[in-house]
Amino acid sequence: MKAKTKPLLVTAATLVVVVVVGLVAFLVNRAQAPDPAAAAVVRADSHVLDNAGADAVTVVEFLDFECEACGAYYPVVEELRRKYAGQITYVVRYFPLPGHLNSTHSAVAAEAAAQQGRFEEMYQRLFETQAEWGEAQDSKADVFRSYAVELELDMTAYDASVADPDTERRVRADFNEGRALGVGSTPTFFVNGQPLVIERWNDLETAIQSALSL
Repeated sequence: MKAKTKPLLVTAATLVVVVVVGLVAFLVNRAQAPDPAAAAVVRADSHVLDNAGADAVTVVEFLDFECEACGAYYPVVEELRRKYAGQITYVVRYFPLPGHLNSTHSAVAAEAAAQQGRFEEMYQRLFETQAEWGEAQDSKADVFRSYAVELELDMTAYDASVADPDTERRVRADFNEGRALGVGSTPTFFVNGQPLVIERWNDLETAIQSALSL
C-alpha cells in the first residue's frame, strides 16, 4: 500500500537536481549492466548444482530466494533434478528483486556459504524456510547467519564474506547479466541457452524432455 504524500512545490532548481540525479543513475546502471551481446547464460563462476557433462541438457534458473513463485517451484525443481540426474546440468544464478527487502541479504548469505563450498545446503535451507522470513519488513541477516551456524560453517569466514562488498557485487553481477539477457521476473529458466516461458507446472519438464530427445 502506498503511503499518502503531501503535494510538493517543484521549483526549477529542484527539477534540475531530479533530472541530473536520474541521468547519473541511468548512466551508472547502464555501466553496470553488461552488453546484451556479451551476456552469457552461464559463467565460469556460476553455481552448478548438478553437472552431467558437456553433452548434457543445461538448465539455468535465475531466482530470488524471497520470491514466492520461486519457493513454490522449488520442490518441482528438486524433483526434476532427481528424475533427470545424470542427464541435466542444473545451474543457479541470483536475481534478487528490488521489491523484496531480504532478497539480497539471502543471496549474500548463499554466496558466503558458496565460498566455503556449501552453496547447495544454504540454497535448500533458504527455500525450505522461506515462509518463516519471506515478506518481512526488517533485515533477516541474523536469521540467515543462524542457518550458517546450523550448517557448521566457519563463522569467522562467513561473517567476513557477508561484510565484504565483493560478495554483494558477485550477486549484483548475476542480476545485471540477467537483465541483459531479458530476465524481468523470477523464476526465469533457460534450457540449453534458450529462455523458457513458464505457463504450467510441467513446462520445464516438457522443455527438458524435448531437449533430451534432440
